Amino acid sequence: MHVSVLLNESIENLNIKEDGIYVDCTLGYAGHSKEILKRIKEGKLFAFDQDGEAIKYSKKILDQTNGNYEIINSNFAFIKTELNKRGINKVDGILFDLGVSSVQLDSAERGFSYHKDAKLDMRMDLNSPLSAYEVVNNYSYEELTKIFYEYGEEKYSKQIAKAIVKERESKKIETTLELAEIIKKSVPEKYRRNSHPARKVFQAIRIEVNKELEVFEKALNDSIDLLNSGGRICVITFHSLEDRICKLKFKKESEINSFYKGLPEIPSEYKPKIKLIKKIKPSMDELENNNRSRSAILRVAEKL
Repeated sequence: MHVSVLLNESIENLNIKEDGIYVDCTLGYAGHSKEILKRIKEGKLFAFDQDGEAIKYSKKILDQTNGNYEIINSNFAFIKTELNKRGINKVDGILFDLGVSSVQLDSAERGFSYHKDAKLDMRMDLNSPLSAYEVVNNYSYEELTKIFYEYGEEKYSKQIAKAIVKERESKKIETTLELAEIIKKSVPEKYRRNSHPARKVFQAIRIEVNKELEVFEKALNDSIDLLNSGGRICVITFHSLEDRICKLKFKKESEINSFYKGLPEIPSEYKPKIKLIKKIKPSMDELENNNRSRSAILRVAEKL
């Protein structure tokens, strides 16, 4: 069962108008989309997802709410292109919920989990040619070290990469539990006690397979451009790398270009594009009821 994190807070901060146009960049299992749709009478919701299973499930949920929506089977990297194709150049609100859905994590065969045995996969889009299997078996020692360190912030990235390269000399690494075991054996015992030693490496591989950071950065730029004046953007992140991208982008777009500060007349292209509204963390109640909300941060900004 997937429970949407920071659901009420994100919906409330979108400031939904009955006739507005809204975009849910991460449809998933329709938690946020359903709540947006409930509040739209004459407007429209566009929801993006690459996962065929999630789309099938969500369509049934949204059909029971109202018909003012369209699901776009595409990566949100193409938010501008896909909306332009449909004659939409401006919208009133955009939501990103960047967590992997519980259903994907809990579904063993998708290969996201280090607790369940499955073929190494981790693709959000099952048509994508790059899977975790290719990363683990074909990337060089240097490439593995880099992604584990940069995307997983893993301090034992060198030892883990070395162990993977050594293991695959004798045979291919096929499954999630095989990989988790290699990781476990390559870190000190004390490190294993704090949290599962495979957690950060699996995160890093998933980010690499789905090019999550590049895709998010591009989509965030386009989203700010797409917003109407007064339109809101809500971004829920679950790890520091995504949050840093969002925080820096929001900061940059909410400040006057330093070169033009203090001038009596500032050219419009150098004025702030957005104003920061707030940063929200889950309540104590939510933390108690949904363990997966513990690292979540919601950032909200408004187009000027």
